[in-house]
Amino acid sequence: MTQSLNYLKETASQTAGPYVHIGLAPGDAGFDIYAQELGRDIAGPNAKGQRITVTGMVTDGTGAPVKDVLIEIWQANAAGIYAGAGDVEEGFRGWGRVIPDFDTGKFTFETVKPGPVAGTEGRMAAPHLNLWLVARGINVGLNTRMYFDDETANASDPVLNLIEQAHRRDTLIAKGEANTYEFNISLQGENETVFLDV
Repeated sequence: MTQSLNYLKETASQTAGPYVHIGLAPGDAGFDIYAQELGRDIAGPNAKGQRITVTGMVTDGTGAPVKDVLIEIWQANAAGIYAGAGDVEEGFRGWGRVIPDFDTGKFTFETVKPGPVAGTEGRMAAPHLNLWLVARGINVGLNTRMYFDDETANASDPVLNLIEQAHRRDTLIAKGEANTYEFNISLQGENETVFLDV
């Protein structure tokens, strides 16, 4: 006897909708509901090390700014330790969310420059920020990294060295001047940012 299986049909894939910023970065959307906004200062007020500003823009395949993107940032502190993985400064979060300015498409956040992090098999990773992006039209969040152009450790970083086309490594390198780093992310096109499968 054949058994009838009354499964429901699979639902359509969902993307981050046009209102993702209201729920995940409400202060930037004009809603004052948090005592402390999550994306203004990624490291927290007591973090030691070099204070930096990171600014940039996410663009689509035509070069137009993506103004409804949400970017989550994870990072180690100046000693190379992630929150929850060891002794860090009181209040060090090493995590936050930012969205771009609705008019210009530029995003900006404050933090401290992270230190080198011990990776797998004891190999050291160059100082970097881990970024995760979601936006309308992106079915699965995109993971990437931001490295610093003034770090000699980039040459031996195990993740950068996994990228076979050496010129594509440049898409993960932020350009610094004084204490400000510019990091632009291209979702498609000739200079598409390298995204990681994590």
